[in-house]
Amino acid sequence: MTIQTRLSPAEPTQILSLAVDLLTIATGFDANDAKSTFDPLLAAIDTALGGQLRALFNEERFRGKPGQSVTLATLGKLGARRVLFIGVGAEPESDQAAARALRFAGTAGRLAVRCSAKSMALACPGILNAANLLQSLAEGVLLGTYAFDRYFDKDDRVPVLLSDVQFCVTADAALATTAFKRAQNTAAAVSNARDMVNEPAEVMTPTRMAEIATEIASRGSMQIQVLDRDACEKEGMGLYLAVGRGSAQPPKFIHMTYKHPAPKKRIVLVGKGVTFDSGGHSLKPSDGMLDMKTDMAGAAAVISAMQAIAAEQLAVEVHAIAACCENMLSGSAYRLGDVYRSRAGKTVEINNTDAEGRLTLADALSFGIDLKPDQIFDFATLTGAIVVALGSHTAGVMTNADDVRTNFLSAASATGEPMWPMPLPSRLKEQLKSEVADMKNTGERWGGALTAGLFLKEFVGNTPWVHVDLAGPSRADKDFGHVARGGSGFAVATILNYLRGISG
Repeated sequence: MTIQTRLSPAEPTQILSLAVDLLTIATGFDANDAKSTFDPLLAAIDTALGGQLRALFNEERFRGKPGQSVTLATLGKLGARRVLFIGVGAEPESDQAAARALRFAGTAGRLAVRCSAKSMALACPGILNAANLLQSLAEGVLLGTYAFDRYFDKDDRVPVLLSDVQFCVTADAALATTAFKRAQNTAAAVSNARDMVNEPAEVMTPTRMAEIATEIASRGSMQIQVLDRDACEKEGMGLYLAVGRGSAQPPKFIHMTYKHPAPKKRIVLVGKGVTFDSGGHSLKPSDGMLDMKTDMAGAAAVISAMQAIAAEQLAVEVHAIAACCENMLSGSAYRLGDVYRSRAGKTVEINNTDAEGRLTLADALSFGIDLKPDQIFDFATLTGAIVVALGSHTAGVMTNADDVRTNFLSAASATGEPMWPMPLPSRLKEQLKSEVADMKNTGERWGGALTAGLFLKEFVGNTPWVHVDLAGPSRADKDFGHVARGGSGFAVATILNYLRGISG
């Protein structure tokens, strides 16, 4: 179902007369502070309800804190059938404003679905600089309605009836049009990435990944090349092909190309596409395999981002590359102690078959470098070590070009996707030395995310490169704001925001 997003009056008296199923209000004051005063909108609602609003907040122990919400029926005293108050905290604007807006609007979208609302209005009085955050608010609502429920019985699915969302914001009409268009494109791309990650590995095979990329390329009038095993052998992709040797599923190397008539830069996006990772001979324990269908989240992100890039006709040339395969255990699987030659010519000794992602990325980066890009990025659920360092919600970002990383992190902050710069200490490179080859594929346990980054750095030369390890935020264990449980579609929004900035 398509959800229409539009501007609506922002004056309190006009908001109160809106005939919608649900009026949702961002609330940030401390309702338990007797000295606190209502803003004009809350005061108007309080008056319309006979002065009972503060009493209701106290009874529900609602303090306007993030994560809190309370709903009430208006019984015909307002234009809206129900009013939903969502806590966003009382802290001032900061570099977390986009994340705050996404959480609020995402929660609003999710609760609107639960109460079967067909229409909703959102108001952010005195809490968020809503005009500047209009895109984030719209994205939040759209993503908040997302659910991956295709394997549930029909009776267990919650239908999305919401079709009309009004934003009570004073904003320039042209700005609003652009914001809503970008929000729709971003939410569609993120949702596609989530669907890809959430599908079982039995369904989301390398072949299916290639089919989806082909469908997106066809809709967007893009070029696409899918290399099979024989073509990859001719390319000399020894590392990538070694990882896929143990699986009955054939590897698929995907190369999508979008070209604007007057591109301002040539960008290569590489995504890790391991559709299931058993660990190979370095076998993961059962618990460690449960979410390994998520190991292609980087590939899902770059493939899905291409649909929005084409839809908006951004003034860039973009190549999306995904070396898709499964890392399985069988008689033909690659072994510890084996030595393979990369596409770039470097030989690698395998000392851990569960460090397979960097092998597939090395050949994909080499392929991307030959396209002579101005900048190259890779996105991968690469290491558990980055989760130890930064937790489950923040991606680690490494680079050989600090200025590019700075701009990329700025784009991430503006989209509400948490990322943090990480170093590439040259001293750790000695851990990758091998006695029988140019290098090993892993170092010591300590600093494992950094040695993985150092391994990849060997394959990008002097081209400005940014590596994003999104092992933590690629998947959510529970609903939170605009992020639904399961695949998050992380990095899609940042990719789009960064490219929009380049495109001008």
